[in-house]
Amino acid sequence: MSLNRRDFLKAGGLTTLALTLNAFSPALFRRRLLAGPAVGQKKLVFIFQRGGNDGVNTVIPRGDPQYNITNRPTLFIDDNDALDLNGFAQLHPSMQPLMELYASQQLAVIHRVGYSGQSQSHFDSQQYWENGTTNQPYFEEGMFYRQVEQTMDPVNNHFVAASLSSNQMVALKGSLPVPTISNPATFTFAGAPAKVQKFLGQLPTAPIGPDGKGMLGFYGGPRDFSSKPYRDLVYGTGLVLADAVQIVQDAVGQGPHVPANGAVYPNNGFGTRLQQVAMLMKRTPVRILGVNIGGWDTHTNQGGLNGYHGNLLGDLALGIQALARDLQDQWNDVILVTMSEFGRTSKENGSFGTDHAYANCVFIAGGNVNGGVYNCNPATWAAGDLFSQDSRYVRYKTDYRAVFGEIFTRHFGDSMNTLNMVIPGYSAAATARPAEFGFLNFLPA
Repeated sequence: MSLNRRDFLKAGGLTTLALTLNAFSPALFRRRLLAGPAVGQKKLVFIFQRGGNDGVNTVIPRGDPQYNITNRPTLFIDDNDALDLNGFAQLHPSMQPLMELYASQQLAVIHRVGYSGQSQSHFDSQQYWENGTTNQPYFEEGMFYRQVEQTMDPVNNHFVAASLSSNQMVALKGSLPVPTISNPATFTFAGAPAKVQKFLGQLPTAPIGPDGKGMLGFYGGPRDFSSKPYRDLVYGTGLVLADAVQIVQDAVGQGPHVPANGAVYPNNGFGTRLQQVAMLMKRTPVRILGVNIGGWDTHTNQGGLNGYHGNLLGDLALGIQALARDLQDQWNDVILVTMSEFGRTSKENGSFGTDHAYANCVFIAGGNVNGGVYNCNPATWAAGDLFSQDSRYVRYKTDYRAVFGEIFTRHFGDSMNTLNMVIPGYSAAATARPAEFGFLNFLPA
């Protein structure tokens, strides 16, 4: 080959693009085995509501008399305006699109999710929900990353997971490369498509063989600088990067994504991200995708029936409904889960908003979900539980790790040994707090 490694770095901007990938293990030198959709394999989409969602106005505990206009003068939503779920709990009216999934028993609405010693720091609590701990805010390895590493063969599938975000998500951060993609269409090298394709080239017919072409052939072929300590790292990173770019560009090259089954996405950045999720789920071997939706830190002018918070909830609900419709052909193999670092105060503050609190609500959707309401009915929510934690907050009943424990074991089929690697210390925590770790059975055993 006429180009050396420095030529490739200059020509393709590899240094810049590689910043979207995690650090690398030499085990990933092997070739990917497939590039089409992961048919019949279990998949997951997670949506992180950054800022701390007001779970009380999202899933309203109508049966608690403390939910009233005295405690929430401008935020209170009247019984006649809210969407009834089970005679006790109601949805914010902006979440009407979710009722389609709820009526078909494909939506689990889980209230009072949190963890012992709840942090009210955005940074710390987001870290915990992403790294699977409750006390290691600087642990930069993700829970979903470990699921990929342990069970999804990233050695042979270089595009098994990705963050659709402008910034790397801790949930998918680890020692093996997982792409962070701001826009699939621009997840490539500069230049005309034909030139880029020629630059990417093709893998050799055998590992480290001499007959490859372009970047794939260079990094997948014979290696020079045998004495250099980081030779394998450089070659491996280049190979995985080129392969991931090729997979994504093959998907983009199939043409614009046309939503199926009447799916209508929000007309904003969040909706665009979810359309990208659907496109990649249909056209690539990806199995875990994560997206963010920000703006949930509603200290001021939150809004009740109408307003800022309701608009966010409307976007979230419409996006979930659209994704469920769009992925109907594989919906039985998909789990969609929402996350947010904490809930909000039960009493409205002096700025017509709410402050950082404790437990929150989680939505889980999928074709195999046991739909219904969990932790928000007369058996699980006593009168006054709106102030069950420190007389200010809703106390949690289910540890967030138990929610994901049920997903990892019942959706992905993890053993308990694997679960303890994906969520460190899971068994010990479940033994210490069995009531908070009991599975809710939103998935069939």
